[in-house]
Amino acid sequence: MNQARFSQDEQAHYARHFLVKGFGPEGQARLKAGKVLVVGAGGLGCPALMYLAAAGVGHLGIVEDDTVDVSNLHRQLLFGVGDIGAPKGAVARQKLLDNNPHIDIRHYAERLSQSNVLAYVQDYDVIVDATDNFTTKYLLNDACYLAGKPLVYASISQFEGQVGVFNLLDAEGRRSTNLRDIFPEPPPAGLAQNCGEAGVLGVLPGILGSIQALEAIKILAEVGEPSANRLMLFDALGLHLRQVSVRHRASNPLSGERPLIHQPQAIEASCAVAVGERYAISALALEQRLRSDVPLQLIDVRDEHEHLALSLGGINIPLSQFSQRLTQAEPAIETVIYCKSGVRSMKALHALNAIVGDGQCRSLTGGLDAYMAAGCRERLSRDGAVQ
Repeated sequence: MNQARFSQDEQAHYARHFLVKGFGPEGQARLKAGKVLVVGAGGLGCPALMYLAAAGVGHLGIVEDDTVDVSNLHRQLLFGVGDIGAPKGAVARQKLLDNNPHIDIRHYAERLSQSNVLAYVQDYDVIVDATDNFTTKYLLNDACYLAGKPLVYASISQFEGQVGVFNLLDAEGRRSTNLRDIFPEPPPAGLAQNCGEAGVLGVLPGILGSIQALEAIKILAEVGEPSANRLMLFDALGLHLRQVSVRHRASNPLSGERPLIHQPQAIEASCAVAVGERYAISALALEQRLRSDVPLQLIDVRDEHEHLALSLGGINIPLSQFSQRLTQAEPAIETVIYCKSGVRSMKALHALNAIVGDGQCRSLTGGLDAYMAAGCRERLSRDGAVQ
């Protein structure tokens, strides 16, 4: 292979790659021919996409159906204030093409499901999991195994993250381990928080997403040793980096000795907790209820700093302290628990029902996000008092 495969503009763009011993024009040509699907254009997806596009991966796919929110801007550096409310995938595509007009980028504005995931992964050489929920992670993991596609996985929370390459074919025709070799099943509904609930230091997904891009580039260019059969663990606070070996699990329901999964399956969303209608209250219903003269107890189960930043008022009992501070709740008053998106409030619901009385306690569906989206903003305060 030689530089004749590239236009003059491309040769100028990739000039520093051409100089790298062991990569050079041959590695660049493999990137140009390669196809990478990035699922998610958020904290992980933005840095992964930026480096994959700039590096010259010839065909990029972006699966993203969300819009830009102001809370994204501290970590999703493809977006600016002027992009708030715009489709993430469309904005990302244009900005990536501004950096490298020599590649093809397609945006798919829909969510992955068991009915479409195989069609997506089959069209690409490498899949990058830049999602923030276990539902999609297991869906992608299973689909990539069934389709025989390598998956570059990452997961982050607060100050920690992990990266690994799943289902990579070795020289002897064997596939590397996958997510179900580490965790055979997703966590029970409600036990896993995404970054919207647990928070994340903005620089962390930048580091992990960049490593995902690196692993995808190594796979396409056939250089180095991708992190297959290993999981890299990163602790940002101590700046500790270590790797753990992952072994094939005989009981793996996808790839074990007696596989039970033969097609992508719908997995119950791990970032949601089912709750009956009698235990839920909508944003508009709560707004009407607050306008009445009947006493209502509000409990915010977010952390104290979140409560002070923006709240509906009421008692602040963080979920992590809920069982120890339940006595602060008034047992004889109708109660509404709220948080940011409705996940933590649902977890607290069952514990509080034990002392308040079954049916007297409800969770705000969708949390403060839904309350603000419904236009019910006048009662929000920054000093803990209901307006």
